[in-house]
Amino acid sequence: MRLYKNKRSNIHRNGLSASTNIKKGQRIIQYKGKKISHDKAETDPKYDNDKEIYLFNLNKQYDLDGDFKFNTARLINHSCNPNCEVFDYNRQLWIFAIKNIKKDEELTYDYGFSFDKTDYKQYLCKCGSSNCVGYIVRKGSRWRISREAVIRQKVSSREATR
Repeated sequence: MRLYKNKRSNIHRNGLSASTNIKKGQRIIQYKGKKISHDKAETDPKYDNDKEIYLFNLNKQYDLDGDFKFNTARLINHSCNPNCEVFDYNRQLWIFAIKNIKKDEELTYDYGFSFDKTDYKQYLCKCGSSNCVGYIVRKGSRWRISREAVIRQKVSSREATR
């Protein structure tokens, strides 16, 4: 039995949710794709930041392009308070539960985007968690975003949905 199901997400478009209760530490789904070089990711228009991309950094030389229908794990959205994490398991990327997850709860993980003063504002976070800073930035770098910027972003998001 699969531990996940596709569903409409409250965070962003479609997502995955638990099809049953999932225990902390349980392996859920593999993140699949095609291994490509960093050079290709930097030069190929397919990976332009103006569109949705599903690149997972593997190491200093390679990324994993997960933009394939067979990679259902690509639908897992970012959260500043995630319930999953990605681990290397037998040289494959797997999504594991880092806390107990209730049936129908959306599966999320921290995308781990680095903080870059010039472009972090391109990646708005809509997870809605109490510790959300409004942008998809890895946990260890969130302190760099000023409280005022977070408040401004939340106010402008509310006004845009009216």
